Amino acid sequence: MVRGVFWVLSILITAIIIWCSLYIKPIWWVFAIVGPIILVGIYDVFQTKHTILRNFPVIGHFRYMLEGIRPEIMQYFVETDTEGRPFDRIDRSLIYRRAKNVTDTSPFGTQEDIYKEGYEWINHSIYAKSHHDVHIDTKVKIGGVDCKQPYNISIFNISAMSYGSLSNRAVEALNGGAKIGGFAHNTGEGGVSPYHLSHGGDLIWQVGTGYFGCRAQDGNFDPDKYKITVAHPEVKMVELKLSQGAKPGHGGILPAKKNTPEIAEIRGVEPGKAVLSPPYHKAFDTPLGLLKLVKQMRDLSEGKPIGIKLCIGNRQEFIEICDEMLATGIKPDFISVDGGEGGTGAAPVEFSDSVGTPLLDGLSFVHDTLVEKGLRDEIKIAAAGKIVTGFHIARALALGADFCYSARGMMMALGCIQALLCNTNTCPVGIATQDAKLIKGLNVGDKKDRVASFHKKTVDSFAELLLAAGITDKKELKRSHINRRISRIRTLTYEDIYPTVKTKS
Repeated sequence: MVRGVFWVLSILITAIIIWCSLYIKPIWWVFAIVGPIILVGIYDVFQTKHTILRNFPVIGHFRYMLEGIRPEIMQYFVETDTEGRPFDRIDRSLIYRRAKNVTDTSPFGTQEDIYKEGYEWINHSIYAKSHHDVHIDTKVKIGGVDCKQPYNISIFNISAMSYGSLSNRAVEALNGGAKIGGFAHNTGEGGVSPYHLSHGGDLIWQVGTGYFGCRAQDGNFDPDKYKITVAHPEVKMVELKLSQGAKPGHGGILPAKKNTPEIAEIRGVEPGKAVLSPPYHKAFDTPLGLLKLVKQMRDLSEGKPIGIKLCIGNRQEFIEICDEMLATGIKPDFISVDGGEGGTGAAPVEFSDSVGTPLLDGLSFVHDTLVEKGLRDEIKIAAAGKIVTGFHIARALALGADFCYSARGMMMALGCIQALLCNTNTCPVGIATQDAKLIKGLNVGDKKDRVASFHKKTVDSFAELLLAAGITDKKELKRSHINRRISRIRTLTYEDIYPTVKTKS
C-alpha cells in the first residue's frame, strides 16, 4: 500500500514537472526524469520491509519488476547455482509466502510432474480429522534418565548457523523469531554471542571441534569456560558436533574477511585470519572418550540435555558408539542426524557433492540401529537436511525423527535470495556477511516476525497433513504413510524402501 502511494506521488510529481518543462523552462525536463528517481530512492532507504531496496535503492526494483511480470523470468538467476543445478522453485516460493504471512494456495493444481521418478506424497484417509476438533501436539520432551532439566522442543527449529557465518542482525532476527514462536535456535559452532541472547529465544548451543565458547589456549575443551556459557538460562540444550552434512570429515571454515575482532573474541581466536576447525575432536578419539565428554558436559550444565550431531559415514563407527552406550550406561539425550545434502557457502564442492550419507538413508539407519540395540526409547532423534515444508517434517518423522532443523528455510524467511555469495562477504541482503554497509539494510523487527510466521505456518501445515491422513498423534505416523515413485509405472512406500526393524526384546 505504502509503495503504491509512493509510486502514485512519483507519477503525479513527474506530470507536474513535465508541464512545467513545457510551459515554463526547458531545464525542467531534467527534473522530470531525476525527480521521481530521487523520491523512489528516498522511499527505498527509509522503508524496512525489503532489504534489497534498502541496500540498493532504485536499482533493486528491477528484481521485483521481473518477478512481477512473470516469476519464471528469474529462474536462471535465482533458481540455479553457478553450475546450473536447479533449486526447488516451489519450495522457495512457499517459504516466502509463509514468511510474509500471505496465502500459500496455488492455482492450476500440482506444480510438478507427479509421474516423474522421485515424486513423493502422503496417503490421506477418507476418515480425515478436522483441526477444529483435534489438536496435534507439536512439542517433544528431550531428556533421558540422567537429565535434570528436560526441554520441550518444537518439532521444527532453526538449524546450526554461526555468528560469523551470519551477520549480527541475521542472528538477532532468527533469535527474535524463535522467541515469538516458541521454538529453538541452534547457535552453530561459532559460540554463544550477545546477539543470540539479545531477544531471549531458546538456544541449543552447538560445540564443534574448535570448542568455540569453551576453547582452551591450546585449542582443546575448557571445562571452566564451558560451565560459564552453559549457565545462561537461554541455553536449553547442548549439541556436540562430530560432523556436519555439508562437509563431513572436513571441519568448519570461517573466511578471514569475516573474522572480525568481535567474532574472534567470542571464539577465542586471532582476528583477521581464516578460522579452520579441525576435522576431528582433540578431547577424545574413541567411543568411550566421546561418551565421557557427553557425561562431563551434562554434569557441568547441571543436567541439561546433551546430544551429539553427525552425518553418517562409516556405519560401523556409529554401531560401536551404541555398543559403548550399552557397556557404560552413558547415553546422549538426543542424536542429530545431518544429511550429506546439507549446504554451506564455505564447503568444498567435492565434499558437498560426494561425501556423507543423505538424510533419509542416515536417519533411517540411526533410528533402526537404536531400535535394534534397545536404546530408541531413551534417545530422541533430530533430522536436518533440506527440510522446509510440513511434508518434509512428516517424511522425517515417519523415518524415525522426533524433531527437525531447517537452515535454508529460515534463511529464506529472513530474505535470502540465493545470491550464492555466502562465502564472499558480499551477501546483498545482509544475512551472510560482516560488511556493515550491507548488514544495515536488514531490519530485525520485520525479519523476526517473518521467521516466526514461517515457522507457525509450516508446523500448522504439518498438523493438517497428519489430520488429512486420519492421524491424531504424530507418534502414529508410519513409514507406510509415505509413498515414493521409483519409475513412471511403479511406486513404493517408505516401509518397502526402509523396512521397519523390530524392537529388541
